[in-house]
Amino acid sequence: MPEGPSVRVFHSVVCLFVGGVVQRATGGTRKVGLEQLLGLKLQHCQVYGKNLYLEFTSADRLECKDPKGVIAPTQTLPEAASVPVLDAIPLGGEQEEAQEISSLTLGQDLPTPQRERQWLRFHFGMFGSVRANEFTRANRANKRGNWQDPSPRLVLYFPGGQFLVFYNCRICPCSSPSAGRTSDILCPEFDRNLAMQALQLPQPICYTLLNQHHFSGLGNIIKNEVLYLSAIHPMCLGCLLSADKRQTLLDQVIQFSDQWLDNKMKGKGLKYHIYQRARCPRGHAVERAELGPAQGLQRATWWCPVCQPAVQ
Repeated sequence: MPEGPSVRVFHSVVCLFVGGVVQRATGGTRKVGLEQLLGLKLQHCQVYGKNLYLEFTSADRLECKDPKGVIAPTQTLPEAASVPVLDAIPLGGEQEEAQEISSLTLGQDLPTPQRERQWLRFHFGMFGSVRANEFTRANRANKRGNWQDPSPRLVLYFPGGQFLVFYNCRICPCSSPSAGRTSDILCPEFDRNLAMQALQLPQPICYTLLNQHHFSGLGNIIKNEVLYLSAIHPMCLGCLLSADKRQTLLDQVIQFSDQWLDNKMKGKGLKYHIYQRARCPRGHAVERAELGPAQGLQRATWWCPVCQPAVQ
């Protein structure tokens, strides 16, 4: 699932379209009435953690009165648009997504409204993405052996032939996002004191790091990497860590996330230290297990038993 740095990149892409009026809307989403987006202006774009928020406001609806502006998922699209078939596809990681959504207080989901002003919340699946003026093409055959292009969840067309494409995401109408900056690891308002308190909880530290109430935007990759860089075993109880150790971990969360975002904005990749590795940078064999709360989601976790010794 795209983590905070990736969603920040999506935000930078969408921001280029702010001020544009939606002339046509297509896609496989069933949560949003596509016809209700026609003629609306993309007024604002915000990001909190793993969620992207788009605000639409009333524009001159005379610009788009033609009902042909909405294309149902089953209709054939004009060849000139070069749009893949828009049949809905299941989201990857739906269990993870549902658990994360239930833990968030950002933007309460509302029924699809019929109004002049509305917000949409985008929560991306395991391989969610946003593209500008291009569609994703299949790079391999599916299980049936077909080279079928991924199906967009939503495509918004703007004047001048410009368009935005949203893949593998859950889209819900919501109230305006009025909170969340103090827990967002990439926001200047991130509250380090509250984060330090959370790291003291008497539970495995790897559970705390993935709690979006405390570390919004922090995902499984960041979790694995910062625990290795801090030399902390993932199952170590937070209450057993010294203040210095917790401070080191918090510093790594912020530094790693900032560096990852900087690399993404420059189009650079990120070399992992421990995530999905067989050996750590020092050459030790890496262990892997599915770890998570008894009634929660189990996440793949990698650690080095030598560099990250268990605390008794």
